[in-house]
Amino acid sequence: MTEPFAYATFTTRNIGFVSAQEQEKLREARIFVCGVGGMGGAAFMALVRAGVGHFVIADIDRFETSNLNRQVFATAATLGLGKAQAAAEAARQINPLVEIEVLGAEWIDQLPAIAARCAVLVNGMDDIAAGVQLYREAKRAGATVIDAYMSPLPSVIVVRPDDPRPEERLGFPTLGKDWRAIDEADKRAAMLCEVEHVMLHSRSRHHVDLAIAAEVAAGRRSRMSFAPMVITTGMMMAYEAIALVLGKTSGTDCRGWFFNPHKPAVERPWPAPIAALLRPLVRRALRQMMAGS
Repeated sequence: MTEPFAYATFTTRNIGFVSAQEQEKLREARIFVCGVGGMGGAAFMALVRAGVGHFVIADIDRFETSNLNRQVFATAATLGLGKAQAAAEAARQINPLVEIEVLGAEWIDQLPAIAARCAVLVNGMDDIAAGVQLYREAKRAGATVIDAYMSPLPSVIVVRPDDPRPEERLGFPTLGKDWRAIDEADKRAAMLCEVEHVMLHSRSRHHVDLAIAAEVAAGRRSRMSFAPMVITTGMMMAYEAIALVLGKTSGTDCRGWFFNPHKPAVERPWPAPIAALLRPLVRRALRQMMAGS
């Protein structure tokens, strides 16, 4: 370094967006980010640069070539490396004073203790069973989960301790099951519940190749991911995390919202009576889409 690192200098241009007192709150905050590849990695990067001082991060995967199109810590130099360790090293290059606890597969066994220490949990995973357990433990600990839908449009949801869990709200077949007993059929059914919600409450279907989306939904193709969508989602999640740390109201609830950059517009869920009228049409369209894949 050409000059000694100082936190105040590092965060000096934050002031104005946040006050000096709020910046100190960010410095003292502790946030759990589970999954630091795509949207979780983008959220983690933004929060590190915002000056959050303490993290617990977890990921069981390693960076591979297909991650380079969207994951902020994926580079030619990190291919083959564990995502959590590589993300932590990159974060320390941004803020040498940041404190990061790095976990692998053991994170889920430590989840009760993590949720007790971290009031804000960012879900960057695509593992439905582990995600169900994350939400359950967050509720028991009184922690808030920031998440996003499996959607072609950037989205964000904030599930506070008293809010219904996604498995309850979206009708997953996982209710009452131990997370370790959730099988592939349950995961597929849960994914389709989420896809139905996305199709019902957003214009996502207008901005994606539906034939390819049907193959993804049918399990015959890997999920589509695109850097502008993934990184925008991560930035939206970071905004929500900062608002929670600072005790500010963001207007995002457990149903969340979608950002449509193509129009541009914010798309919020329909009121319940309208959703009830539209749901049969969406289900029929989803069945037809799946049948044609």
